[in-house]
Order: sequence, then structure tokens, then C-alpha cells
Amino acid sequence: MSSPTSAPVPKGFWTLWTTVALDLVGFGIVVPILAVYAERFGASGLTVGLLFAAFSAAQFVCAPLLGRLSDRVGRKPVIVISLLGTAAGSFVCGAAGTLWLLFVGRILDGASGASLSVAQAAVGDMAPPAERPRLMGLLGAAFGVGFVIGPAIGGLATLGGPHVPFYAAGAIALANALAAMVRLPETRVDIAIDATTAVRRGPRRAITPALRQLAAIGFVTTLAFTAFESTFGLLGRHRFGFGERGSAFVFLGVGLWLVVIQGVLYGRLAARFGVNTLFLCGVSLLVVALTTMSLAYVWPVLIVACALLTLGQGVASPSISSLVSQIAPPARRGEAMGYQQASYAVGRIVGPPIAGWMFDHAGIWTPYAGAAGLCAIAVILVVKWGVHRPLVAQVTVSSA
Repeated sequence: MSSPTSAPVPKGFWTLWTTVALDLVGFGIVVPILAVYAERFGASGLTVGLLFAAFSAAQFVCAPLLGRLSDRVGRKPVIVISLLGTAAGSFVCGAAGTLWLLFVGRILDGASGASLSVAQAAVGDMAPPAERPRLMGLLGAAFGVGFVIGPAIGGLATLGGPHVPFYAAGAIALANALAAMVRLPETRVDIAIDATTAVRRGPRRAITPALRQLAAIGFVTTLAFTAFESTFGLLGRHRFGFGERGSAFVFLGVGLWLVVIQGVLYGRLAARFGVNTLFLCGVSLLVVALTTMSLAYVWPVLIVACALLTLGQGVASPSISSLVSQIAPPARRGEAMGYQQASYAVGRIVGPPIAGWMFDHAGIWTPYAGAAGLCAIAVILVVKWGVHRPLVAQVTVSSA
């Protein structure tokens, strides 16, 4: 009998993985250059923040709707729709001649940004419960790949002009959508038999109290992590004297380490310790890492903090996705994943402005100390709600 780490992946998984990885490559192309691009249209710092918030706000509204749609019509068509929407949003941003059109492009991109959550639902469809943590970790590694390859492509594309990276991201998304139409398998096989019956098998309350608890914890940890994402460049400049290139190298290292954690280590760790225990350990590591980062004044301490932060996030993220997949009713899995994604979107809307204000007015160290405090609250919630130990209810639902 093969172990969870040596068992072959389900048929179609690598096609799904490639689809997600290419989507995140396009995301990685755009995000690092968006602020500078927006300044060409006269955007202030506040406006740039609103530009990022517009993406997350659109995702907050649309992710649960697209997840629910994937429960009704299947995962494949919704992923294809999401990729086409991403392509359209990127092309609009590239062609934008005014700031309001740039907002339209980002809103289009955010509204269609459900490919990852629907792909996670697809993994829940195709894999038995014992295999889901490993596959969720592999799927999460696609995020690291996107942030390693995407910025490199974006940097090269800027040599052709400021609009070219957006056109490159749109072309990748369009080619990805066309390839998905041909190669991506449909994992909701019961959709082909009777979509209405498939949805009715689930309970009337698709979002159970346990899923609301996971969404609340996901919101808190995302709110904390965005403090690092949004202010790290400022921390590096003020304390360590590096500019955009120095920050880029740090994020490159974070991306590579994330690929190793989620693509290589996570499946083995989940098989040995269990998803629930790993989730608690991951969130606890975030407390230590963010506290260390708030105190970092020399390179060795900063490197340790970044390594611990990536390890904590790399373990916590696939763990919470696996837990949602286990708890969600099979016929409502897409809706549950979309609901979880929406909770992350709220964290990304609220987090950066708060972290930026704290950095400017309360001290360089305060966004990280505050984020550590938020993660400590998340640890308390994990223990209080019993998320750190397997529940009979979860096993019952996941095996239904």
C-alpha cells in the first residue's frame, strides 16, 4: 500500500496545476509594477492603495458567486470564464489611457479571480480525503512559482514599454483559457447527470458554523500577512537601505522557499502530524516570525524572520484549504471555497491601509508587532474552536 507522499496524483491534477500556475504567473507579472504604472496617470499613494483594494473588493463579491456557479455547472467552465476575465482585465489595463479605465481593468480582473478557489474545490472532487492535504500543498506551490517567474517576465516585458507587461499577462491568460478548454478535465462528474439533484444533495445551509469559524481565522491571518506584504519594501529601505531590487530579491527567495515547503515538505508533514496540528503550528510560527521581524535590525535576523514567516504561511495556507475541503458538503464545495476566498479578500482590503498608517504614524516596527498580535488571536481561536484537533463531524461530512 502506497503512502500519501508516494501515491500517484489523480488523473488531470497536473493539468489543473499548470492552469493555476500560469494564472499566477500573470498575476506575478502585474502586481510588482502596478503602483509605478498607475503613477503615470497621476495616481497618489492613496489612489494606488484603492487600486489594489478595488481588485480585492471585486473578488470579495464575486468569489462566492463563482464558487456556487461551479457547483451547478462544473469546475471547468468557471475556471475558463475566470481566465478569460483575467485576460480581459489585463488587456484593459494595458490599453488604459486614463485612471478610471485602469480601475475598470483591475475590477474586471478581481471579479474573475476565482480560478484558485475553484481549482481547490476541484482537488476536493478528484482526491480522497487522505490525499487532499498533499495535493493542496502542491497546488499552493503554484503560487510560489507564479511569484518567481512572473516578476522576471514582467521586468523583461517593461523593456518594450510600460504597457507591454499587461499585454503579456493578458496573452498568457488567454492562451491558458484556450488550453483549459481543450485539456482541463471536469471533476464534478455528477454535473453531467443531473446538476439540480447534485446541488440538492447538500444541506440548505451551505456555510456551516465550522466554515464560518475557518473564514474568521482566515480573515485574521490574511489581515496580518498583508502587513508584511504592503510595508516590507518600506522596512527594507528604512532599516537596511535597499531599494526595489533588494525587495525583489527577498520576495524571490520567499517564493523559492515557498515552493520547497508546499511542493516538497508539506505532504510529508501532513501525513505524519495531521492537517489540524500543522495548521496550529503554522499560525503559531507566524506569531514568532512577525515578532522577530519587528525587532530585525541586522540581516541575519531579517533572514531568519522571513524564513519562519514563509514556513508558517506555507504550512497554514494549504492546511486551512484542506480543512475547508473536508468540512464542506461535497455538492457545495465550490461555494465554501469561494466563501473562504472572500474572507481573504476582506483582509486584503482592510490590511494594507492600516499597516501603512501604522508605519507612518506609530513606528516602523508597529505593523509587524500588530500583525503578530493578530496571529496570536488566531492561535487562541484555533484552540478555542477546536480546529487544532480532528472532529468527528468533519470526518462524517468529508466521507459523505
